Amino acid sequence: MCWRLVDIFLVCSGFLKVIAARSEKHHFFKANPSSFFEASSAFLPCTMALRGAWQLQKLIVSFSDWGGSSRGIRSFMESYLPVFKEKNPQLEVVTELIRGQHPHLKGFYKNKSERVVCVKNMDPEEVLQYATRLRNSLGRKVVKLKTRHVTKHPSVQGTWTTDVKF
Repeated sequence: MCWRLVDIFLVCSGFLKVIAARSEKHHFFKANPSSFFEASSAFLPCTMALRGAWQLQKLIVSFSDWGGSSRGIRSFMESYLPVFKEKNPQLEVVTELIRGQHPHLKGFYKNKSERVVCVKNMDPEEVLQYATRLRNSLGRKVVKLKTRHVTKHPSVQGTWTTDVKF
């Protein structure tokens, strides 16, 4: 068998579980939304809390009840959102009806910042993945690094490269 996407090994109480998704578009998870939740936490890094406190306070799910680009988020709200709320009791999840606009997820963090993610024409699984990413992020701004080599004590001689000729 050819397993492409995921080979996740979870160690739970001394037993080893193997969760594998086939190369087709997550059809393994479409049957049962809760099985996707059990595996989705292993997809993302564990940077969801800073000093033991969750950073995402509020998640607003905005959608249109008749727009075609909101089809995926409407099915996400029917199947995955109740499970998402149940798994994240620390999070306030609000649905907002906006007609004539594309659907989006808006996250409000403890450091008074907010992130908006457009989810137009996405599958429910992709919307769930973006909601989980918003939950797991710290809400900080992305800082572009000036150099690839970051250190507290830079070299006096300069950064080593392969082009150095002696």
